[in-house]
Amino acid sequence: MTSTEDREEPAPGRAATRGALSRRGMLKGTAVTVGLAAAASVAEPAYAGEEADTAARPVCATARMGANAITMSVVDGALTWSARHRGRTVVDTSVLGLALDDGTVLGSDVTVTRNQHGTARTTWNPVYGRNATVTDHYQEQRWELRDNTSGARFGVQVRAYRTGVALRCLLLDEGTATVSDELTTFAFPDGTTVYSARDENAYLPVAPGSIPVTGTSSTDNGPLTDLPLTATLGDGLIACVCESARLDFPRLMLRSVDGQPGTLSAFLMEHTARGTGPVETACTVTTPFATPWRAVVIGSTHAELVDNAELILNLAPPNALTDTSWIKPGKVFRCELSTAAGLAGVDFAVARGLEYIEYDAGWYGPEFTTPDATTPIAAIDLPSVISYATDKGIGVFLYVNRLALTDADSLFALYKGWGVAGVKLGFINDGTRTMTTRITDWAKTAARYRLLIDMHDDVRPFGYERTYPNWISLEGVRGNEQFPTATHNVTLPFARNIGGPMDYTICYGQSRDRTTNAHQMAMAAVYYQPLNFLFWYDKPSKYANPANWPGLPWFNAVPTTWDESRTLAGSIGEYVAVARRSGDTWYLGAMTDETSRTLSVPLSFLGGGTYTATVYADGTPGAAPYQTPVVVSTRSVTAKSTLDVAMAPAGGQAVILRPS
Repeated sequence: MTSTEDREEPAPGRAATRGALSRRGMLKGTAVTVGLAAAASVAEPAYAGEEADTAARPVCATARMGANAITMSVVDGALTWSARHRGRTVVDTSVLGLALDDGTVLGSDVTVTRNQHGTARTTWNPVYGRNATVTDHYQEQRWELRDNTSGARFGVQVRAYRTGVALRCLLLDEGTATVSDELTTFAFPDGTTVYSARDENAYLPVAPGSIPVTGTSSTDNGPLTDLPLTATLGDGLIACVCESARLDFPRLMLRSVDGQPGTLSAFLMEHTARGTGPVETACTVTTPFATPWRAVVIGSTHAELVDNAELILNLAPPNALTDTSWIKPGKVFRCELSTAAGLAGVDFAVARGLEYIEYDAGWYGPEFTTPDATTPIAAIDLPSVISYATDKGIGVFLYVNRLALTDADSLFALYKGWGVAGVKLGFINDGTRTMTTRITDWAKTAARYRLLIDMHDDVRPFGYERTYPNWISLEGVRGNEQFPTATHNVTLPFARNIGGPMDYTICYGQSRDRTTNAHQMAMAAVYYQPLNFLFWYDKPSKYANPANWPGLPWFNAVPTTWDESRTLAGSIGEYVAVARRSGDTWYLGAMTDETSRTLSVPLSFLGGGTYTATVYADGTPGAAPYQTPVVVSTRSVTAKSTLDVAMAPAGGQAVILRPS
């Protein structure tokens, strides 16, 4: 897939908004807000608008698209918002606004001075993704407001998509502003359960008012949860709170609110996630400025939620790169730290249909005591390995701890000269505005040297893989290398993976797994991870006799980027089934929690004609899940067929569907 997006630098920020204003200065009454929107999305609505003065009366405006609606209101001067799906409450009346460090509270006593509304529809082609084509179709409402106390001008922008809703604030006066807090809240209906997780903790289903207190003296402390944050709302309705287009701004967390058991409030991080670096209690921005989008991805079913995740990309700035031909998603094998292991890893990658090998922590010495990542250890003849890999068509990734990133420009230039394909950055401290800027700068710098980026540890997605598609993956999750429960694994498609790609190392054939091998295999289709590390903890010699490992042909074949994706069934924390197409072949993955189950999966997504289904299923359950064998079978199916997908406890199934 190749991108056909308009090319522009990511924004909003100083350069982009000022450029937009200069181009549109003649459009009376719309220059500021239209300029801000153009910086964030390819699609730009044709606006209708009117002057307004609402000082003496309540007023509201609603954007609608499909089953979703988002409403902003001013009642007695107070600014609020709410969201509904088919008339059912997703987010009840909630606060909206910003606090500035000079004591100004934008949103508590306001007048609407201008109302604009419009719709936009376009399609674009990502460099890689869940689908070859993405539709960006929304209705938007914008208000320009005046703070009645300070006279400050600001705005609110809300959008409704068929896949969810989104909102953000706009600072309209030219100059600078220092944001000390975001006042946005999310008031969920009674009976809501949210899936809370912080850093690399497991997901905990709790009431919104019962987020556990976490943190230390050197980190943000309180009843805080990271995004993406998924909420089940009753009657099958489900929603996931994410952020997009986070630029020059702190990362968003959510926290429980005292005395409001169904409400979560915005919390702008003041510390980095791991508590290193300066504390930043406020964020000074150049105005006009738009805050990041606060998005609520909505599904009428749990399966639909997974298919609606591209909302986050639609809200992100478009692709900034004019040439993306060098950006290749693919599968990766981590090598042991020697020349021989690297050469063997290349041969293994060729034999197993992988695109990359990687040298992880330690290739240049102990990562926390070696701040120089320019000299390999004596055991690795890196030029020989890179040359051998290049001759075989295999790319090389190198791991770099953040301590060695003091001069990313020089380091990345050196790696490009070596012939390196990508870098995996470790122990990245996301959270503060400074770190947001540093992370996005790393992605830009890497793009200049045509290097792929995989950022590890507690980094959270915000759609920037659309803007700089060389930022191909990130972690921000309790990883599979920690051998989590099957319940955790079948929570991720409905939570963390909604926000964006995730690096979730597949541990096939590991005795420490708490799942079956078929469960591990299914991850390659269930999860969206365009850079997919396979055979984690392994070395090539383990698979010297392929007959002992019946799952290998699945991993040989399965790609990491897709032309079409369909989530066929699912319930958060219980089970999931996803089918993804590459060319004319479909790859189906299904996973279950610790309960065995059989899913009846119609194959109506198939094209015409007959397909051969190669099924990798759980055999008779072993004494432990990892001891359950993989049983391979084939059958002929058509679009009228239904597969009975039987899974052992903590099990799964992987299916290749090829036209006969």
